[in-house]
Amino acid sequence: MSVLHGYTAMMRVHALQYDIRWENKAASQACMNAMLEASPPSPGSLVVTPELGDVGFTLNIEDLMDDRSLEWATETARRHECWVQHNWIEAGRDRKRGRNIAAILKPDGTVAARYEKIFLFSPGREDQVYEHGDAIHLVDLDGIRMCPLICYDLRFPELWRLATRAGAELFTLCASWPARRASHWRDLAIARAIENQAWIIAVNRCGKDPHLTYSGGSLIISPSGEVLAEAGELDEIISADVDAESLRKWRAEFACLDDIRPEFLGSIEVVEH
Repeated sequence: MSVLHGYTAMMRVHALQYDIRWENKAASQACMNAMLEASPPSPGSLVVTPELGDVGFTLNIEDLMDDRSLEWATETARRHECWVQHNWIEAGRDRKRGRNIAAILKPDGTVAARYEKIFLFSPGREDQVYEHGDAIHLVDLDGIRMCPLICYDLRFPELWRLATRAGAELFTLCASWPARRASHWRDLAIARAIENQAWIIAVNRCGKDPHLTYSGGSLIISPSGEVLAEAGELDEIISADVDAESLRKWRAEFACLDDIRPEFLGSIEVVEH
């Protein structure tokens, strides 16, 4: 449950790491349901799932662009009375490509925001199957400004900096990050937290798909770069408390963000919710 302290908030957050059942929404959703029933999130908390969390990182999108992912997220948010970030495939604007969407749902099951992945993983041909997004989304999460991002976005610090300049305090990163580059995952996530003085919930999958092995390693990181919770290589929920008050205090005490040269950053559309 989020606990308000004046104009700041404390919130319990949960990173849901599991072996996604390849292109099988029903089986993946059954796995998530079992994990959440075994360790129920408290009302008002936040649950974050990995990238394309009920089908896996697939290019076979034609039969997967349906409403079952949204329905699961809606039902889960309502059942547990919590915020949910879930990632799925939606039809693109021309219906020929898909969109890699991370949606944030409120505890009443309504969609607060939809973020469309900006940086598509061209080494894996994602850019040939999916459309890229062009906007950052900021969500007021009971007093904390949250910015959802997806997997490959982690490698592009300019995106994170623009979001921080726009007011982001908590980043959620859902991913299907392969084991062969696990050290990059951990190091870059910690670096993004340190350089932006922001909370980060980085949620990776584990297990295997027909092409890759995934080593999990989900993280919850403080604005000073301290790892508060870290998952191993198997199915696991990691949790921690995040709050706006300590973040704002740290940013005021060590105000390096004030020295940013915005003329070097460019611009991007920011959608506030």
